[in-house]
Amino acid sequence: MVSQKGEQEMSFLEHLEEFRKRLIIIAIAILATTVVCFLFVDEVLYVLTRQAQNMELIYTTPAEAFTSQIRLALITAVLITLPFTLFQVLSFVLPALRSVEKTAMIFLLVFMVFLFFAGIAFGYFAVFPFALHFFLGFSSEELLPLFTISRYISFAVSFLVAFGLVFQLPLIFWFLGRMSIISSQFLSANRKYALLVNAILSAIITPPDVFSQILMIIPLAILYEVGFVLVRLTERKRARQLKEVGNT
Repeated sequence: MVSQKGEQEMSFLEHLEEFRKRLIIIAIAILATTVVCFLFVDEVLYVLTRQAQNMELIYTTPAEAFTSQIRLALITAVLITLPFTLFQVLSFVLPALRSVEKTAMIFLLVFMVFLFFAGIAFGYFAVFPFALHFFLGFSSEELLPLFTISRYISFAVSFLVAFGLVFQLPLIFWFLGRMSIISSQFLSANRKYALLVNAILSAIITPPDVFSQILMIIPLAILYEVGFVLVRLTERKRARQLKEVGNT
């Protein structure tokens, strides 16, 4: 008993050590990428501001420009290293899973990364320019649009990351449908409540203005329908498999 307990305890400590090593690897990767991103922070900032023509950024404290650029470099590094970070997490978790679970987990993480960056791209190219044009439209000769660099970075990053997170909705529905936690009938019957939840969710994850929230509600409604379709397809696949088992 003591020997078995000692072996189990040693195995647990080995898992903790492996987890610690992977966290260190992730931290080093993010730190190194942050340094590289800081060297090109002007280019990164240009990408964030190119959608707003003739807009000038200012800073109101001596250290604001420097600290904002470091924060932007860190955020960019976290996004760039996201696939590597998830790969490290996946490598740690996979040995404990069965073959079928490994396949599902790999598909889940790969599709999650794809949807996240697809959401950011959609927000950047399709929605962000429209939002900036709307807000800058209130400027005049007496009202100049002068944004501090820290506030603009916070607005742009939160706006784009919000779309990346929202694009996970179909994947969440697919996973819950695969686990038989939700059904297509449930999603169909609760569309009107989903609209209310979408409005609340938009208010939470977008910058605090009504216009951004409206821009978020529309893709949320579309993604809800995509998730509904994925759950429906999952149910049909499960029904076919059960029918094949019954016939055998």
